[in-house]
Amino acid sequence: MCLGIPGKVVSIAAEAGGLSTGRIDFNGIVKDACLAYVPEAKIGDYVIIHAGFAISVIDEAEAAETFRYLEELDAAAAKEAR
Repeated sequence: MCLGIPGKVVSIAAEAGGLSTGRIDFNGIVKDACLAYVPEAKIGDYVIIHAGFAISVIDEAEAAETFRYLEELDAAAAKEAR
């Protein structure tokens, strides 16, 4: 199963060779991701990250909705494990 997770761009750096890398905040966990496929992304935007690459820019409401779904899945998995 492939899963794209939303995150907020907190900084952008240009890499040697012209590719941009962003620091992405996933609700408190910050990781680096390649921004080559979303050159329009800027600091404060939400992007969908899949396998270390940002693949689309989304609005904040869509990111919040996805975080709610992920929290519901986590709660259901915890309940199932009891």
